Amino acid sequence: MKNKLILTVFFVLVFSGVHAEELFAKVTVIASRVPTTVDKKIFTTLQTQLTNLLNNRKWGSDVFKQSEKIECNFLLNIESVIEPNVYKASLTVQAARPTFNSSYQAALINFMDADVAFKYIEYQPVEFNDNRVAGTDAMASNLTAIFAYYAYIIIGMDYDSFSPKGGEQYFQKALNVVNNAPEGKSISGWRVFDGLRNRYFLSENLTNNRYNIIHDVVYSYYRAGFDKMYDAEAEARNNILQSLVQLQAFNKENANTMFVQFFMQSKSAELIGIFKKGTPQEKQRTIEILGQLDIANASKYKEELK
Repeated sequence: MKNKLILTVFFVLVFSGVHAEELFAKVTVIASRVPTTVDKKIFTTLQTQLTNLLNNRKWGSDVFKQSEKIECNFLLNIESVIEPNVYKASLTVQAARPTFNSSYQAALINFMDADVAFKYIEYQPVEFNDNRVAGTDAMASNLTAIFAYYAYIIIGMDYDSFSPKGGEQYFQKALNVVNNAPEGKSISGWRVFDGLRNRYFLSENLTNNRYNIIHDVVYSYYRAGFDKMYDAEAEARNNILQSLVQLQAFNKENANTMFVQFFMQSKSAELIGIFKKGTPQEKQRTIEILGQLDIANASKYKEELK
């Protein structure tokens, strides 16, 4: 848990462009579906190596304090063995950021990527180089490319939440990973033809100049919303509502974009908690908007906010 930031430090960090955050990642590798013929100890080694990659690599140019890193979780669930030392898995990525003058951690990301395939032999190097994303072995490099990709997305979302388009350089770094990603018959998620909900489309949305409004949504949702909850709750709640109005308008003009699903995932409990204290008019407006943005939870919003 991050230490509370005093007002002076908070504004210095936000407006000077220097962040007091970087990755404090917890990696968990689950191998319960892997046959007993495979030594499970190798996945403990992999877990340690991936943790070191995320927490020890310098992902950006700013200087960070240990106590001010972005808290995040990477859950790698190995589902099957494709061939010896080659695995199919899913990856769940979660990240949160602190809110001003509060111990509450607002959710930034909670996303599951089902397109993870990789090669791993115990103690092989687990490294990432922006200039050699694909490495010399595509299947071995695919795992580190995916982890690096989401590291950049997490940091970009965090920066966006503190300053307008603050995460742009990190979204470009993530796009570089996409553009130079490993290729192979079992590798997917990096290309336009790999489906509509993948790493390619998330990066395309986050770097497309026609979609700049989504960065305004992120900024207003967190900075004008959550960070004002302590001092001006009603104003903060209205700002969050207005950010959802913006996202609704974007969604109407650009149906089925990856970003809307990505942003809304697992925010239902958080939004219900916020708008339960709202006016009847705010509740009704919220039900209408979220019924379109988060269809899977439409009935939940209607029931909880009635």
